[in-house]
Formats: sequence, structure tokens, C-alpha cells
Amino acid sequence: MTTFNYQSLIREVPDFPKPGILFYDITTLLKDPAALRNLTEDLTARYQPRRIAKVIGIESRGFIFGGILAARLGAGFVPVRKPGKLPADCYEVKYSLEYGSNSLAIHRDAVQIGERVLIVDDLLATGGTAEATVNLVRQLGGEIVGLDFLVELKSLKGRERLAGYDVHSTILYP
Repeated sequence: MTTFNYQSLIREVPDFPKPGILFYDITTLLKDPAALRNLTEDLTARYQPRRIAKVIGIESRGFIFGGILAARLGAGFVPVRKPGKLPADCYEVKYSLEYGSNSLAIHRDAVQIGERVLIVDDLLATGGTAEATVNLVRQLGGEIVGLDFLVELKSLKGRERLAGYDVHSTILYP
């Protein structure tokens, strides 16, 4: 694994998407070719030995790293989406997030029983979105080998909702 200061490339945007929320904008990291290359190399090295069959990317920024990792790991990519975005039969679960609530859906045929799955998203905050995705994958019978986040907001204690799973975050904020 390389040592690269990814945190210095994250733009902090106050009061987005609503007053009182500090938004960590990863687009400033994504546009840096060296940072994107190093990050994907680090994550590939971390997960290569785990024999992952499917990478689950959570809408929408989880699609970015999820797609890259799936290709590099020789795994399939599965999008977890907001309601009404997937065309075939789905499982759907409602969840709470730090500034509201929502639902997520996954195709019923996206993961086979026993397939080794890595869940990827850009941010771990309260853990509601990740926990909802875990529940969807468990409904399908997938074996969750890990959850990976670019950024984790430790003060919101989202990791606690994922107890018992291997959780990795590249950037930790207090």
C-alpha cells in the first residue's frame, strides 16, 4: 500500500445538501489522476486475495470505485439503487440517514447464494445506507467479505451498525 495524502484532496462544502451538514466532496480527488490511480491500486491490493465474486456499488458515488474495483478484481459489478431505477424484480429496504430517510433496491438475481461480496461506497456516516445494503445482500444469500469506504465520519458512529463485518475506510475524520 502506498502512502498518499488523499484527505488533502477532499473539498469540504458547508451547508450542503442542507444547513448544518458539512459535505465531503470527493470530485476534487477523482479529478487527480495520480490520486485516483494510487487509490485504486491500494484497494485492489487490499482485496485481491479475498476471491471476491461481486462488488456491490451503492448509488451513486459507490458506482465509481465499485466499478473500477470489480474490473480490477475480475469480479462482477452490482449496483444498489434508489427505488424505481432498476428494471427487473428487486428487493427493496427502507433506511434512515443523517438528514432524512430513503430506500434502496437490488435485483433479485444480482447475487447468488454463497457468492463472496464486497460492498463499496464513498462515505460512511451514520451507517444507514451501508446497513441497508448489507440487509439486501443477506436477503440474496451473499457472503459479505467486507465493506469499503473512501471517507468515514467517526463521530457519527456508523461503523457500530456494521459490527461483525470487516470495515475499511481510507480517510478518517473525527
